Amino acid sequence: MKFLRRVWCRTVQTAMRLAIPLLPYREPKLLSGCAEAAALVREKGKVRPLLVTDAGVRSHGLLEPVLAALSQEGISAEIFDKTAANPTVSDVEAAFSIYREKKCDAVIAVGGGSPMDCAKGVCARAIKPRKSLLKMKGVLKVRGKAPLFIAVPTTAGTGSEATIAAVITDEKTHRKFTVLSFCLAPSYALLDPGLTKTLPPAQTAETGMDALTHAVEAYIGRSTTRLTRRLAVEAVTLIKENLIAAYENGGDLAARRNMQLAAYKAGMAFTVSYVGYVHAAAHALGGMYNAPHGRTNATLLPVVLRMFGDSCSVRLSRLARASGICDGTLSDMDASDAFIAWIEGLNESMGIPPRAELRGEDIPLLARHADAEANPLYPVPKLMDAGELEEIFRRGGKESV
Repeated sequence: MKFLRRVWCRTVQTAMRLAIPLLPYREPKLLSGCAEAAALVREKGKVRPLLVTDAGVRSHGLLEPVLAALSQEGISAEIFDKTAANPTVSDVEAAFSIYREKKCDAVIAVGGGSPMDCAKGVCARAIKPRKSLLKMKGVLKVRGKAPLFIAVPTTAGTGSEATIAAVITDEKTHRKFTVLSFCLAPSYALLDPGLTKTLPPAQTAETGMDALTHAVEAYIGRSTTRLTRRLAVEAVTLIKENLIAAYENGGDLAARRNMQLAAYKAGMAFTVSYVGYVHAAAHALGGMYNAPHGRTNATLLPVVLRMFGDSCSVRLSRLARASGICDGTLSDMDASDAFIAWIEGLNESMGIPPRAELRGEDIPLLARHADAEANPLYPVPKLMDAGELEEIFRRGGKESV
């Protein structure tokens, strides 16, 4: 990256880091069950919530406990269940049309990160009904009071129940963009491991590795705080101790619960300390090919960490030791290498491919998209421009799309 652009990126990142204590981050209040959530809706005087979900969640019957609890409180909900794997502008507009036409007064997201991102888009449109979603992309473009917003994760990975960001795909350009504003954070998050026990092994693996990526990128970046470092270490430790158990036995509710906590803690960590080039590259691939986000993160995480090399070895070694991946006898570089090898071993043991599918001719465009997302905001250990970011896709991709 050229000198002046490097200075600009670090200046923006420093300003954001200094502003962290002044910004209105909030932690969602945790709910333990559907009955508690439904009672809360009634207590808040809401009578017609919009449930935002996807076809898979609905077909697996995961909406039923939520609907039954609402019904017990005399509340009838509207449902939008057509959220795509990578939610689009059209998804948000379709859901918001139901919200507006049915005079809904609350939003409940049920599912993984996609329904939660779509629900955040609905909240943004509810706050600014005359403003298109594309005009809200970027940082702090949405201000106002959101509807009552409850997040009900049925996966343990995205941490979206704790974040202020909605990642949306513009289907016209095949690019992802982020709407990032404090008012979009859910006010409440319902963590019920029973809602994740039917998650198939492959999705358990991919969403778990998504949470790991959040924790790692938040920890090794240059905008960490004592709190976010602690949350990241706790998340990695929980993942180390529970992901394989949840993958091998979906009915292990203790492991499922701990993975929910890991995803939540990692979500809180990266909300404050941001992510990095793994996410920027994964979003580029997701926008271009509709690639599953968790799987792509898992594949690219060791690639990017190896490319960072010495620039992140000290931080990564601290994370490796604090989370129990290795003991204190290894050097920083050896501990860093052990951590990356552990990630690669996790991927292999859970059948996550070592390369992401792409078209070779798309690599320059993918790199430009990643560059546009990450720079200047993401406080990565080592800055890279579009030309340098192409190497991520060359090392982490295979031409098969």
